[in-house]
Amino acid sequence: LDHLVCQYLSVTQTVTWLYGDPRHVLYARNSTGWYCGTGPNKDKPNLFYFDILKCATSINIMATALNGLQCPTTQVCVESCPSTFWAVGLKAFSEEDKAKVFNQSLCVPSINLENTKFVGHIIVSFMYNELCPFFHIPTTPGEWNQLFMDILNGFNARDVGVRIFEDFASSWPWILLGLLIAMVVSLLFLLLLRFTAPVLVWVLILGVLGVGAYGIWHCYWEYDNHKQMSASINDIGFTTNFSVYLQVQETWLAFLIIISVVEAILILTLIFLRTRILIAIALIQESSKAVSHIMSALLYPVVTFVLLLICVAYWGATALYLATSGGPIHRVVALNSTTGDCMSINGTVDCDPQVSQLWNYPGCPSARCIFIKYDDESLLQKNLFNLQIYNAVAFLWCVNFVIALGQCTLAGAFASYYWAFNKPDDIPMFPVSGGFIRSLRYHVGSLAFGSLILTLVQIVRILLEYIDHKTREAQNPVARFILCCMKCCLWCLEKFIKFLNRNAYIMIAIYGKNFCVSAKNAFSLLMRNVVRVVVLDKVTDLLLFFGKLLVVGGVGVLSFFFFSGRIPLPGSTFRSETLNYYWMPIITVVFGSYLIALGFFSVYSMCVDTLFLCFLEDLERNDGSLQKPYFMSKNLMKILSKSNKAPKRDKR
Repeated sequence: LDHLVCQYLSVTQTVTWLYGDPRHVLYARNSTGWYCGTGPNKDKPNLFYFDILKCATSINIMATALNGLQCPTTQVCVESCPSTFWAVGLKAFSEEDKAKVFNQSLCVPSINLENTKFVGHIIVSFMYNELCPFFHIPTTPGEWNQLFMDILNGFNARDVGVRIFEDFASSWPWILLGLLIAMVVSLLFLLLLRFTAPVLVWVLILGVLGVGAYGIWHCYWEYDNHKQMSASINDIGFTTNFSVYLQVQETWLAFLIIISVVEAILILTLIFLRTRILIAIALIQESSKAVSHIMSALLYPVVTFVLLLICVAYWGATALYLATSGGPIHRVVALNSTTGDCMSINGTVDCDPQVSQLWNYPGCPSARCIFIKYDDESLLQKNLFNLQIYNAVAFLWCVNFVIALGQCTLAGAFASYYWAFNKPDDIPMFPVSGGFIRSLRYHVGSLAFGSLILTLVQIVRILLEYIDHKTREAQNPVARFILCCMKCCLWCLEKFIKFLNRNAYIMIAIYGKNFCVSAKNAFSLLMRNVVRVVVLDKVTDLLLFFGKLLVVGGVGVLSFFFFSGRIPLPGSTFRSETLNYYWMPIITVVFGSYLIALGFFSVYSMCVDTLFLCFLEDLERNDGSLQKPYFMSKNLMKILSKSNKAPKRDKR
């Protein structure tokens, strides 16, 4: 047991040296107050317990009173744990050679055995006051323990971290090159959509129809083969081996009917919605043109990322401050509760380790003032949980506000593009900066109110998840079903609130009205054009998914072949054999490429949504006359068979 404690403390002290231990629970100190392995104890990394049996709460009243937070026995830092059996014997009371009685390295640092005259009662005093241990057992690791320590050393987190750092140090230029390639590919994909959007959309649509047609043929072929073999479900009956059902004709007939119905629905939808698909393609092309004229919008996700980092840092700092706001509590503890008046000490009296108060206990020479815990009884500590909840709610609100600010800023920039009658001459000089300034100057209240609504819904979802987690073992099937339905409904509600807020911010950026009016107008406008909304949303999602797959997949495959050595470089600029873990740069490039694609495509998605609402407003409020000319592009007017009577100088 001593060996396990000694080795455990050695390992935990290493861990806490890396990650910190503000409460001094894992990273133990000896009686001098210095940490083992630091300061005067630099060469003494292990902590030795004089009487490890006192740590057992089942046999020690004082250990029970301390709730296992501290072990009520003297602890000293030692260079190495004892390796032999030893105990104070009867001969020690008459021994004149002090070195044969106690080991100086295991005694408390304040005791100098060389200057101590040993007689019987002195030895007894040493034992009762725990100035030196009166027994110890071997703590030399055995074969299995040595094997365990070797495994730990092989997987040492610090060593792995150093190796990963070395990999990043040697490969960071190529990682940056991979991220630069991802950025260029994302930008080219968005800019070329003005030319490739029709081809990509129709190829993807025809690809889906082609997959459905192949499924129909394959199902019919399987059905015909099993029909000729007279394989019927009546010959099988009910079985839990579901693969058997693939050997009967009825299964393939059911697949054939289902896929045929889905294929017919898709073809009919394509026929009846072809005009709306053409409008969606035209808006996607127009969005690509808008991005090409407002390239600075692609950099705005960096601003959002920085603001989110500030929110996370503030929340983390506040949470840590609240968690460590209590002062340390020290209490008087008897190291040997069986002598004198020590039995009256129950570990409930506070003390100050800097000011000796142990003279109040003259009948208990083993009384000590030790650290117990941090204060949790003051007014602040009693409301600490409520303050942490308040901090978490504020964090969610700030995050949602930052996202809303970004959406309103980008909506203002792209709306200024659409409502420019002569493009690009009428586009403002700094549309993104102008949208950001307008959002902060005029729309902070609306953005905060919309963010608050979304935050409240998220809080209810979190509470529901917490209740489900705490009561999962006590739930019956009915309760689980009800909770599942409630979580599903709240998830749908959160998605709807996000969708409504997004379009409300666009209307705020266009007209400058408050949140409630803008949300009402945006919702009414979208409901009057619900089919167009669905078609545009799905076509845009399909294109952006294909774009993300192209960027992340392409750059990921390229980085794999490069960092694994399958694409060698001429010369000795970089060699993949020098990498300890070649998959770390690959993961970094793939993750960074995903973030880059996500940032670029989120801007483009906001552009599409903004131009779509502007298009619907343009279509409802204008008629192409001299007084109310259309602001839409010529391509959109051609699709809708619209025209402007007013002369329009479009240099595109």
